[in-house]
Amino acid sequence: MTQSIINHIIGTRPRHDGALTVTGLGHRTTMPLAEFHDRAKAVAGALRRRGIGAGDRIGILSANRLEWILLDLAALMIKAQTAGFEPGKFTPDTELIDRYHLDLLYTDVPLPDDAPSRALPISTVAGHAEEAAEPFEPDRWAATECTTVKFTSGSTGAPKGLEATVGSIDSSLHAVQSLFDHRPGDDILTFLPLSLLQQRYWLYSALYWGHDLTVTTFQSVFAVLPAVRPTVVMGVPAFFDTAKRHLESSLADGIEPAKAAAELFGDRIRYLWTGSAPADPATLRFYGEAGLTLYEGYGLNETCITTKNHPGAHREGSVGRPLPGKEVVIDDEGVVCVRSDHPVNTAYTYAAPGDSDRMFRPGGVVRTGDLGRLDDDGFLYILGRADDVIVLDNGKKIIVRPVETRFRDTGAVAECVLYWPSPAGLVAVVSPHPGPVDTSAIVEALDVVNAASEADERISRVVVADEPFTVDNGLLTSQFKPIRKRIADRYRDRIDHPKAGIHAH
Repeated sequence: MTQSIINHIIGTRPRHDGALTVTGLGHRTTMPLAEFHDRAKAVAGALRRRGIGAGDRIGILSANRLEWILLDLAALMIKAQTAGFEPGKFTPDTELIDRYHLDLLYTDVPLPDDAPSRALPISTVAGHAEEAAEPFEPDRWAATECTTVKFTSGSTGAPKGLEATVGSIDSSLHAVQSLFDHRPGDDILTFLPLSLLQQRYWLYSALYWGHDLTVTTFQSVFAVLPAVRPTVVMGVPAFFDTAKRHLESSLADGIEPAKAAAELFGDRIRYLWTGSAPADPATLRFYGEAGLTLYEGYGLNETCITTKNHPGAHREGSVGRPLPGKEVVIDDEGVVCVRSDHPVNTAYTYAAPGDSDRMFRPGGVVRTGDLGRLDDDGFLYILGRADDVIVLDNGKKIIVRPVETRFRDTGAVAECVLYWPSPAGLVAVVSPHPGPVDTSAIVEALDVVNAASEADERISRVVVADEPFTVDNGLLTSQFKPIRKRIADRYRDRIDHPKAGIHAH
């Protein structure tokens, strides 16, 4: 492999002019990346004085903030491992500390007087960053050593924990850079939780290649976008669906597309990046027609970034070709399998018995559980989840994702999830848009979807959810994917009741 990015950024103070901005509603902090590096080294010194070093593990349970990424780089400098916990899913208590073998836990959650001694307010990190940095030479990481524990977005039960190797991080960063050429003058904006390792990739990329980085939160992103004026925006499909509705509203008011896009995203966009969940084809086309190319990709926690559309190879409907160092094979059951030159890992660190055997195969291969196909030019198309295939009583298998996407594409609903409670037919539970429910639009959309579907794919009933699916109400993951089982549990009575909901004509 080429030079280790991780080892370079921990041992070399940036000599370029790249800058880091952390911003939100009512606050903004900007500093040169060289200054950020100095502050991280001071935090590393403070951790060392607390007895933290190589092989120790630091938990971080906090919303996005400067102290989060200071801790992340500081931990890398002393060869301590981080474990990023998604806010709202974990509690900073003794059980968390013991379960994940944490030597320290930093959190923005208010701590009670009887909090464990190893749990500390993350705000204390700011003071350490102002201290004089102790001179020390960071130890180098081996490619097979693991810098962090990352967790699945967790649709049910306890999230699975996976340690990520240095080699997988370095390989992914070099591969992405070879496709997109991020450089000084670029400003990458990211707002998803920093507990997701890929969001921290852009910090490592900025330190190494010298572009700017802006970190905010999902709650603040639309408010700060025009002032930030990024060149690249990293977001999940749900974010770009919401942005599309903003743009459509501006277009309806007679604003020119280019002006509407500049008012929302700023006037410097080079491209838009999406992944983590299936993107709506209508949304991808909308941005292309507006002159803002939205590149979709594919990957899992267990594989990292696997395929990506990019300026040199882009095919509508696909999630791109495999990145350098990745190989995609479709197995006999139609499931996407990924082999990596530098695997993220070969087993979970924290998971139920049997989970690792189902996901990881010999030779650095991950069986993803996603159904897919490769075209003659090597572009990957994701067809759905293997466990989301409904087998009817006539033996026919229905892949639900195309039907769900067809319903969502009508614009009448925000999300659609299909179930088959009985031979009477498929039942859709739909997430309405915020505001009053437009029942007539949903009825019309149902007719359109059924007219475009084969007989066995037609929806017999639609159950309209009481409120939109959100992360806060537990029906979307942190990456805004519908949590199928939880939705079924919440609306089970109506799914199973043959007279409930809107019936097809």
